[in-house]
Amino acid sequence: MDIVITKVLPDDCMSLIISFTSPRDACRMALVSHAFRSVADSDAVWEMFLPVDYKEIISKSSSPSLLSLAKKDLYFSLCYHSILIDNGAMSFQLDKENGKKCYMLGASALSIKWEDTPEYWSWTSLPESRFSEVAKLKKVGRLDVKGEAKLKVLSSKTNYAAFLVFKLVRDRYGFRHTPVELRLTIEGTASEEVRSLILDPPPNEPLQAKEREDGWMEIEIGEFFNEFGDDRTVECNLREVHDNQPKRGLIIEGIELRPKDNRTIQISKFDSILRGGHLEFLVSKFAKSFTSLTLR
Repeated sequence: MDIVITKVLPDDCMSLIISFTSPRDACRMALVSHAFRSVADSDAVWEMFLPVDYKEIISKSSSPSLLSLAKKDLYFSLCYHSILIDNGAMSFQLDKENGKKCYMLGASALSIKWEDTPEYWSWTSLPESRFSEVAKLKKVGRLDVKGEAKLKVLSSKTNYAAFLVFKLVRDRYGFRHTPVELRLTIEGTASEEVRSLILDPPPNEPLQAKEREDGWMEIEIGEFFNEFGDDRTVECNLREVHDNQPKRGLIIEGIELRPKDNRTIQISKFDSILRGGHLEFLVSKFAKSFTSLTLR
């Protein structure tokens, strides 16, 4: 006896099965099978790909009207367009592959030494920035920039990396021969990641920063594994600790926290299947549907 799975299992069971795959798999199912399309594109499936607190995040953002979208449209809107939160000081986005949370702490959310001293720093608007203002270095002898975020706002069981997002203007100086220190620490732990590098290397040396799709440059500060998303803080620092050489021409858009790879995502998915009792639900549903079909 040939069995068509979409006739054996009810829609809610099929939705649950598809939600344990990935956004990419759900799109593939919708394309290759007419029988799967209505279920694979449904709100029931795509809401499972969104963060559990997405409604709270969006309702307090600059774009609350996004909540009226279908869940699939909302997912891809958040993948390709960041939204401003925390009164415009931070941005929120989703990772395209897996729906994990991405945050950028804008320059105004960072602690920048002498940021309120006009001789040292200025605050300006740039059309290519997602934020209303960015910080432009006019002249300092020693850099000291810090950003903090609570682990609980990030996706759990996810490997994250922190990136400094910046630009260097043409008339910059002080960054070619003097290294800066990038440091990442997790509150309550002894481990920390420290890197020393040149932001503006000579032409004959490789550039350690990478150009982003949005036109900014980024350089990795460090990475960490967010196991449970608890109340501890991740702290990111940009400092110049070697001398007091004058510097100018650095523009800081912010510090971005985003998933670095996908190696831990499936662990999280299968944990949720086993711990949430969904496996028993699926087996029960399939048994009832199969029994009903064979008795016809």
